[in-house]
Amino acid sequence: MSDEVHVDDVVRLRKPHPCGSTDWVVIRIGADIGLRCLGCGRRVLLPRPTFRKRLKAVVRRHESSPPQAPSTDAATR
Repeated sequence: MSDEVHVDDVVRLRKPHPCGSTDWVVIRIGADIGLRCLGCGRRVLLPRPTFRKRLKAVVRRHESSPPQAPSTDAATR
């Protein structure tokens, strides 16, 4: 399993949050990983080693669209 996570990825952790949800959205990447619970909205910061240990799966990856090239259509000029 890849350790690569990005902002807006949805991840599943091994133990459920007290609200019952196991799914979290990544809101911050840095020395710590910022997460927001999808069940109750609670925000937490986990150190990277703790996050790696608790990570069970990446449920959904954030789809970043590639940058659009400028249009070179001669009819619009």
